[in-house]
Amino acid sequence: MSARPAVVHPLRTPVPIATVQGTLALDLVSLLDPPVVNVAPGGPGCDLVVVDPALRAELVNWVGRYVQAAVEIVAGDRPAAQLMRWTRREVHQDLVRRAELVARAGGHVPGAGRRRGVARTQVVAVRLSFLNDNVVEAAAHVRHGERSRAVAARFERFRGRWVASALEFC
Repeated sequence: MSARPAVVHPLRTPVPIATVQGTLALDLVSLLDPPVVNVAPGGPGCDLVVVDPALRAELVNWVGRYVQAAVEIVAGDRPAAQLMRWTRREVHQDLVRRAELVARAGGHVPGAGRRRGVARTQVVAVRLSFLNDNVVEAAAHVRHGERSRAVAARFERFRGRWVASALEFC
């Protein structure tokens, strides 16, 4: 008795590889349901829950100060230990790594401050999106001289205080 060869059935149809090198792969399939937004048009954010305006204002200020401190840590103007209380371990380790890389490139010691006359980074604007009562995502516009960057962050309420669980420099 001879064994039949196994037949492999692909779960997905093969997709051809892009013909242009460096093409950004985007999923352009439209979503069937629109996102749930509880904010009037022109409102302060895209929240998934109703947010008290006083809490929003307080958290916008706090997130702005947090992001300002984070960019100062990366630039070498502030020690990374200052944000340890409000930062998850992985995020803190990434801040330390970034500060060391910038310090090595700039020829200074991380956290000891840079030489005078160096332009300081400024947080220009902060936008929040509340996912629920204990999770908020933030986008910050950061300006360094004539250049602008974005910083994205996720904050979660942990033991009565907000803690950064993700921080991304874009």
